[in-house]
Amino acid sequence: MTSLALRREEVLAWLQERVPPPRLRHILGVEAMARQLAAHYGLDEEKAAWAGLMHDLAKSFPAEQLLQRVARERELDEIERAEPHILHAEVGSLLAREQFQVQDAEILAAIANHTLGQPGMGPLSCVVFVADALEPNRGSSPELEQLRRLAFVDLSKAVVGVCDLSLRFLLNRNQVVHPRTLMTRNYFLLHPLDQKDLQRAASPVLSVVSGGS
Repeated sequence: MTSLALRREEVLAWLQERVPPPRLRHILGVEAMARQLAAHYGLDEEKAAWAGLMHDLAKSFPAEQLLQRVARERELDEIERAEPHILHAEVGSLLAREQFQVQDAEILAAIANHTLGQPGMGPLSCVVFVADALEPNRGSSPELEQLRRLAFVDLSKAVVGVCDLSLRFLLNRNQVVHPRTLMTRNYFLLHPLDQKDLQRAASPVLSVVSGGS
């Protein structure tokens, strides 16, 4: 645990040099809410907290840097080229692996999926996806408060609610919508998580980063 605490300080120091204070407050809010949700649903709290802490590693990266980094991995689609900021989730996952030696596939997936979601994503990804949208620094509108309550009652419905929130935000501003958000919404409407899904995801992990214990 001491080693993990030291690694957390390393990540925080890295973030403090690269993101403004409001973004850091958001990140810490996601870390805390992801841990709370994981505990509530019997998932691995440490994994949820790591994913929350690292989910915005690339949030402040310029558009061209995001585009270039992802283009080295795969073909970009036209929406990603038009709205490069959505790539910060995928680049953040790559950074977690390369900069901080995160090995755990669920943590890396949760970071990569936190912005657009992913049809069929696992419970840990759902937790971070929901926490990113609903952590307390996001505000206190009636809609957000209702979704926060829902998040501790039905994780799948909370994922759908967050997708709806994102879709309304984009449509009201006449912005493009990446199909993954809509596909994620439809998937969790049709295939909600059940207790077996949560139980399968609840097995503990001894080490989530190189040098962890």
